[in-house]
Amino acid sequence: MAQVPSPGSIIVADWHQCKDSKEYFTKILHKKRRRQFGLLESPMMSPLAAVDTVQYKIFLSGKGKTSVVARLAGVNIPNMHYETVGIETTIVYWPVKIKESGRVLFFRLQLWDCGENALKRFDHMLPVSFCKEQVDAVLLLFSFTDRISFEDLPNQITKWTAPPLDRVVKLVVGTKFDLFMHCDVAERDVRAFRSTWGLPVLRVGGEVSDGLGDVAPFLNSLCENLWHQDWLRAGAERDQPHTESETFL
Repeated sequence: MAQVPSPGSIIVADWHQCKDSKEYFTKILHKKRRRQFGLLESPMMSPLAAVDTVQYKIFLSGKGKTSVVARLAGVNIPNMHYETVGIETTIVYWPVKIKESGRVLFFRLQLWDCGENALKRFDHMLPVSFCKEQVDAVLLLFSFTDRISFEDLPNQITKWTAPPLDRVVKLVVGTKFDLFMHCDVAERDVRAFRSTWGLPVLRVGGEVSDGLGDVAPFLNSLCENLWHQDWLRAGAERDQPHTESETFL
């Protein structure tokens, strides 16, 4: 498995609570709620506070994709479950501050939610389809109230370990974490899973609030792993020997 950074080792984890972050986070809010961005929209910063934007494609796999997307985007979770028809994409902007350099970046996360029926129907096409093409990270979902979805995680992981998908950032997400009375997955199960697979396990549950605190740990972890993977990839490319044609460029 790929190396996983320690939480808070790359970005400032509580930066959303700091004074100097206010001018950046206000750009992703509208009337104290998260602003919804279209495909061609972006946060508008003043020329004196210009910020670089890094873009990533995130694919969601497993159970509870629609509610996780709603949480990350800051919109209301649907009261009734419905099957995603085809493919839905959602844009989420999240500002972070890099610890070492103090540099501020906007992460543009394009979340891809593909309906299970579409996945099953066109499963033979997925390895070459645009769903998985140029994916930077996959969120592997399970529900704490559904043991079968947890036991299916190894199968999900296997689909994302063969080249060229082996370098894709993989994060496991447990949904409905707050429904303790209906929990089918114990903490010891999660610890055993982490020990075996070495993947981070994030937890979500409850209603979406107007603040940033409930979603900050999740988005910070996702951004941190993406930035770390880019750093590893850049290092690997620097270590590659030059070919003869490259030598004379």
